[in-house]
Amino acid sequence: MADRAKQTRLRRPKKPASSRGRSRLSDITRPVPRDARITEKGRSTFFVTVVAVIVVGAVVASLVGLPLQTYLGQGDEIDRLTEQVERLEEVNADLAAEVDRLRTDEGIIEAARSELGYVIDGERRETLLDLPDLPEDLPSGWPYGPVGDILSVRLATP
Repeated sequence: MADRAKQTRLRRPKKPASSRGRSRLSDITRPVPRDARITEKGRSTFFVTVVAVIVVGAVVASLVGLPLQTYLGQGDEIDRLTEQVERLEEVNADLAAEVDRLRTDEGIIEAARSELGYVIDGERRETLLDLPDLPEDLPSGWPYGPVGDILSVRLATP
């Protein structure tokens, strides 16, 4: 058998095809300088890492950040609504007291007098109007000097 191995037509190559430059894989298996490997693979690795960090950050923000912000904002909303309910309860209590007062005879008479101008037989109604505002900018001259003094005294005393 040893004679037969020597007689085969095919010669066995001493070097692999990739190292002789005859293979398509020669570029892959050929040793690349260390600096070239770092820059080629490092850039793509860095880019993938940055994209992964951005995606993970967005997922964390959407799953944790936004619901947490809503949860913390609910406390303020609850406080505001509780305050509003307390004010409305006070208003309701005042209105209930007014309704109770208006259900009495005295309350009905008082409401009729104040809101409708009702008078009982034998009473006389007199309406007094408030005094109008006094002018403060009078012209200078004879009749207005003493009038201005009177007005300043009148405005000073309550």
